[in-house]
Parts: sequence; C-alpha cells; structure tokens
Amino acid sequence: MEIKNVSVISGKLMNEVGKSIVGKRPVLHKTLVCVLAKGHILFEDYPGLAKTMMSNCYADALGCDFKRIQFTPDLLPADITGSFIYDRNSGEFKMRKGPIFTNILLADEINRAPPKTQAALLEAMQEKQTTIEGETHILKPPFLVFATQNPIEYEGTYPLPEAQVDRFMMRLAIGYPRRNHEVEILKRRKNRKKDEVDTDRIIEPQVLLDMQRAVEEVHIDDDVMNYIVSLVRSTREDSNVEVGSSPRGSLALMKLSMANAAIRGRDYVIPDDIKLIAKEALAHRLVLKPGPAIKGVKSAMIVERILKDTPVPKIN
Repeated sequence: MEIKNVSVISGKLMNEVGKSIVGKRPVLHKTLVCVLAKGHILFEDYPGLAKTMMSNCYADALGCDFKRIQFTPDLLPADITGSFIYDRNSGEFKMRKGPIFTNILLADEINRAPPKTQAALLEAMQEKQTTIEGETHILKPPFLVFATQNPIEYEGTYPLPEAQVDRFMMRLAIGYPRRNHEVEILKRRKNRKKDEVDTDRIIEPQVLLDMQRAVEEVHIDDDVMNYIVSLVRSTREDSNVEVGSSPRGSLALMKLSMANAAIRGRDYVIPDDIKLIAKEALAHRLVLKPGPAIKGVKSAMIVERILKDTPVPKIN
C-alpha cells in the first residue's frame, strides 16, 4: 500500500469516529498513530469521558473484533486467557478461549485487578501469544490492547508495575470537552434518540495490516534517530528522575513518528512527528525521585522541558 493511501484512509477513519467523539480530533489522531504503529494504549482519565466509546467506535470503523473486560479484584488470569473445560459428551478437555482472543481488547479499569491477573496481559501484549495449561496459542493479528484506569480513585486498586506500564506504547488523556462541544454532544444524543452510536465500517482488518506494513517503509534519517536517542537519554540524566526511559521508549518514538508521518502523507520522518507524540510516549516510562514528586513535579513537565532544551536536527 502506498503512503498516500494510508493518509486518505486514516482521514476517513478519524472522520467516522469523530461523528461520535466530539471535539477530540488530536486524541483521535494520536490513537490512530498508535494503532498504525502496532502499539498498546493506556487511557488514564476521569470517568465518563468516552474512553470505552472511542475504543468501540475505532474497532467498528477498522472492522475488527472487539471485546471488553471489566477488571475487578476477583478477576482471575483464566478469565482473560481462557481455560480447558471437561466435555462430558466427548470425554475430553476442550479449550474455552478467553476474551483475549480478539483484535482489539479493552481492559477497563485495569488497576482494579491484582498483579497476578494484570500479568496475564504481559505475555499477550509483548509476545502476541498466550499460554494456557502449558500450551502456547498465537494471537491472530491485528491485536491491540486499550486499557483504562481512573487517576482519582486509589482505594481498592493495584497500581500497575513499571514493567507493565512500559509495555504500553502511549499513555493518553482525553480531557473534558469545551462548552460548545458538550452542547453538541447533547444535540447529537437528542437527534439519534438512543444512547448507542452507530459507526460504519471503513476498512477490513486486512487493510489495517497493509497500512501497518506501509508504515514500516517510512524513511527515518540517521540525524532524526540521533535526536530520538538524545531525548530518551536526557530522561535518564535528569536530576528529578530516578529511572529514565529504557530503549523501549526510543523504539516507541521511532515507530510512532513513522506512523504519524504516514498519516500526514509523508514517506519520511521530520522532528515535528516526534514532538507531537513525545510526551505521550515517554512520560509514563519515568519514575521520579520522591522529593520532586512531593513538590508536584510531573513526568510530562520533564519531557516538555527536554523537548525545549534538545537541539533539533535540520532535515533537507
């Protein structure tokens, strides 16, 4: 698939999802960037801001299977991966596949489940496979995890360990709508006369795979790669940071910038592609020292400062 086709289809996808998600084009754009980069997304925001709706609408527009898991303290790993059950008629154990066998999996309130259950996602997110009763099962591509967590309710929750947070390519916040956008939300609900939204299928899963392969062909100059490495290494050297981003952050920046270039209709990466998604790709990978954290320093603020201080390469 040619890059210009990736750009055209991307525009159609965002326009279709935008019929349901009002006034959040930048979020829709960054979500699609991560999808084309074959990455998983952690949505961290307040309740009622359409995180679930956006995930469902994107799945419908992409023509992908969609499943949702509500994470709770009593959720078991087998509830995610599946298990073998005894069939009395055949006298054999047969595998009952869990919801992880899908294209887009929404892990709702992922920090509500204990670490053992959270870890059930690790192998699937990283290796695109899952193990049940010692048997390895490959997950059919495309496979993407959209997870949500509430940043204000911490009672009865299990904070995600750094190892799992690092496996999300991006952390996104949707944010409250503007006044005029909120009025538009009410008008659209009144006009359709139902809570459910209808999203047309724009492409098939195979087309999404073709788009992802086209992104891999986007050129990235050595100077731009050095710029990415400079940004990531600066997170490790910052005086406020206990643990900086790993090379997984560098890879995330590269893949996301390539996907953003393709959506913009370019077959090469420019520094602006990196700046657009640097905060969402790096901030959640940083562990701050206790002192700065107590004083209110945020990891996103550190990434923003690093972006300002790091020399930008000139691309001819």
